[in-house]
Amino acid sequence: MLVADILKTKGHRVQSVTSKTPISELAVRLKAEKVGAMIVSDNGKSLDGIISERDIVGAMSDHGEGVFGLRVGQVCTKAVHTCSRSSTVSDVARMMTTRRVRHVPVVDGGSIVGIVSIGDVLKHRLDEMQLEANVLRDVAIAVR
Repeated sequence: MLVADILKTKGHRVQSVTSKTPISELAVRLKAEKVGAMIVSDNGKSLDGIISERDIVGAMSDHGEGVFGLRVGQVCTKAVHTCSRSSTVSDVARMMTTRRVRHVPVVDGGSIVGIVSIGDVLKHRLDEMQLEANVLRDVAIAVR
């Protein structure tokens, strides 16, 4: 299965913020959009970073309540691991595990075309397993 298959189901909508967005505003948006991460893009096209709940928690550890006075650019992860639509879901899952990340932007032709979360990967793997189980059950019934 490919990342393109996940994007067909979940869509290509990508939530983004600029590096100047206050962390307090980001927290409100993360909750409102029910997402755990957003792309950081100052021009709406480039991938300047990614900011996740984990980044906010790390900044809280360093800055305490002062974290809410910081801006996204001061907290975000700038070395972003990406994949493409043609990446396999298995490769993305392996990258997430190895790199200890839960969100991977999908980039094709230099453009951000989506984002895949660990939840997306798990859902599609469970769907695959259910399909395999159904096929095996059908084969077992046919062989009787």
